[in-house]
Amino acid sequence: QVQFVESGGGLVQPGGSLRLPCKASGIRIRGLMMGWSRQTPGKQRELVATIGSLGHINYTDNVKGRFIISRDDTNDIVSLQMSSLVPEDTAVYYCNFESALRPKIDWGQGTQVTVSS
Repeated sequence: QVQFVESGGGLVQPGGSLRLPCKASGIRIRGLMMGWSRQTPGKQRELVATIGSLGHINYTDNVKGRFIISRDDTNDIVSLQMSSLVPEDTAVYYCNFESALRPKIDWGQGTQVTVSS
């Protein structure tokens, strides 16, 4: 089955940290740009970080300096290290291809991140 499986979410206090791994199943990520997005109810999905095949990285402004995206092509894992979390980071987080060379696949279940005291 071709899918991305996100995990690592949970409830965390403001200022806390989480690490979200995303494992590709049935597909390989090598050579393709990958991204992490997030969505809250009633809002469009927001792309927060991308990492190119050679490691070039981009972040949306509101996560710069707090989130770090990384990739492990050997194991087909893309990770998002989140720190200094704020309530506005509360969302369901997803990963997918962000490459002109490979269309996105169906979004997975995502992983819920809730930042609250």
